[in-house]
Amino acid sequence: MGIVKAVCISSRRGIQKQDVKQAVFKVGFGIEDDAHGGNWHRQVSLLSYEKVCEFNEKGADVKAGAFGENLVVAGFDFRNLPVGTVFKCNDVVLQMTQIGKECHTHCQIYQKMGECIMPTQGVFAVVLHGGAISAGDEMTIADEDKDDR
Repeated sequence: MGIVKAVCISSRRGIQKQDVKQAVFKVGFGIEDDAHGGNWHRQVSLLSYEKVCEFNEKGADVKAGAFGENLVVAGFDFRNLPVGTVFKCNDVVLQMTQIGKECHTHCQIYQKMGECIMPTQGVFAVVLHGGAISAGDEMTIADEDKDDR
């Protein structure tokens, strides 16, 4: 089980996201009002809260959304879960589609720290069922033995 620590969006691509505390997730799109929404395989980005904390212990001093992530979740090491993993949070169902991403330009975090964790620790998902997610909500991995979808 995980706990959502932050829900972040941005009005355009290429900038850090802001923690808006709650958002509406739409099937086939992603998060309402988020610049990365659309009909593609990276509708929602997720990052482990613990990985952000570890990075901050190195002196990064980043806030939720700094890596461009939509959801910061405690309790999951997303990188070690297989593509295809299904997460449930309230009515929202997300399916992981990609682990990591290539970073074509080095962000401000990389410039300061010499590294960035989003390309290696971040994961991406599509929205299979919509609804709202708020900071503090519980997230689980769907039990494939049950009809959770």
